[in-house]
Amino acid sequence: MGLSKSDERLAELRRRREEVLAGGGPERIEKQHARGKLTARERLDLLFDPGSFVELQVFVSHRCREFGLDQEKIPGEGVVTGYGRVDGRTVYAFAQDFTVMGGALGEMHAAKICRVMDLALAGGCPFVGLNDSGGARIQEGVDALNGYGNIFYRNTLASGVIPQISAIMGPSAGGAVYSPGLTDFIFMVDGAAQMFITGPQVIKTVTGEEVTMEELGGAATHNRVSGVAHFFAADDRECLAQVRRLLSFLPSNNLEDPPVVETGDNPGRTDPALRTVIPDEANKPYDVREIILSILDGGNFMETQAWWAENMVTGFGRLAGRTVGVIANQARTLAGAIDINASDKAARFVRFCDAFNIPLLTLVDTPGYLPGTAQEYGGIIRHGAKMLYAYSEATVPKIQLILRKAYGGSYLAMCARSLGADMVFAWPAAEIAVMGAAGAVEVIFREEIKGAEDPGEARRRLIADYEARFSNPYAAAARGLVDSVIDPADTRPEIIRALSALTTKRETRPAKKHGNIPV
Repeated sequence: MGLSKSDERLAELRRRREEVLAGGGPERIEKQHARGKLTARERLDLLFDPGSFVELQVFVSHRCREFGLDQEKIPGEGVVTGYGRVDGRTVYAFAQDFTVMGGALGEMHAAKICRVMDLALAGGCPFVGLNDSGGARIQEGVDALNGYGNIFYRNTLASGVIPQISAIMGPSAGGAVYSPGLTDFIFMVDGAAQMFITGPQVIKTVTGEEVTMEELGGAATHNRVSGVAHFFAADDRECLAQVRRLLSFLPSNNLEDPPVVETGDNPGRTDPALRTVIPDEANKPYDVREIILSILDGGNFMETQAWWAENMVTGFGRLAGRTVGVIANQARTLAGAIDINASDKAARFVRFCDAFNIPLLTLVDTPGYLPGTAQEYGGIIRHGAKMLYAYSEATVPKIQLILRKAYGGSYLAMCARSLGADMVFAWPAAEIAVMGAAGAVEVIFREEIKGAEDPGEARRRLIADYEARFSNPYAAAARGLVDSVIDPADTRPEIIRALSALTTKRETRPAKKHGNIPV
């Protein structure tokens, strides 16, 4: 007895689905694995909670008739799209399938991505892109380019509304790099991922420079040199675990608060070791991460751009289970001075946190902006102004903790009271002044020192007097610019109490289309 019509239809459905699920076939999948890379669906299985991923638009197909493409079957259009759950929360994603036409983007490939982007934005859910593509599908010409444009437009619409995360897990060249560039965070897999506008061959032809793909746009390059990437992973599995960890700190959208997590760390916990973490010698370095890890719940800190602009530390942690964004000067790199890259790093991080209702904790120990012609010619004025703009614009709770040096414009740039800090704490070692004592004395008392019987002794006496007046936090506290001078051991409970008091903070700004940040 033959199959019924219903059975035939179900058999046809299974056949078509299996054809798509097979991707580029066993041989290409084997090649993907041989490169140390997982397939698109294997990656999605690791990103989402087990069994939660739902694939959409499985049977979408291209309609290009040029260059023999009408004879080509492209399963799933070279990209897998859908939604699932990460720690129980809905997340939308796409994963480009390098086993199918090298993951090249065409009109309908882009349309599938745009569809899940629209759903993510409408539903207020995070969006994750797993990029592994040879670039635009040349056979489709302007249709492929238009597809990229549609994605870029949606990236921009979603910016500040839902978190957007890109994982570069293979090649990403030409126009393909700009969608990740528009998202909030970029992860890159070592040895597999590359990002560049023009490849080594074009560069050699145009400029004569010889460079490998890895040197030009590998994970190490973009994490250390360009600052394009935020996270570095050894392989696909580590990368996807990092993406899941980042999502755990973030709200689903700009109308929600980040999830509160029970960490088991006592909010009242003190740490006497913090009393000695900063050396007595004013110019001696230390690692500010020691302070950050002590303050945060369980020492759990997810640092962003850890290898780039190392004089500024940024990242996410929790206090009493609530997400906070941490920005800190790193005294062991450039003495904590703020340069062009550090300004960009801090400003963008502050703006992300403000967009997604994440309170800001700023740890200050900086002697100023980095001097030099390279900085001035590179536009330190313009770049440094980004920090002033970002902090002033931010309406989330803002807490400033002055650890040691807070000099001049850099003191202001690190979220001073005048830039909107809601609570300002200082350790007893804090120095809040226009500049260091030696420099200040040379400016103020130049003539007096010149005319002194013993200029060296006069200089030492005047420096000691200046330090007695300003190398402590009490002058600023007397003017209400510091709310409390605290025992370093009590830093964690003091900040947690302040954050708790600021939970209901509401602040409005003048109505406008948008500001004009100095880019």
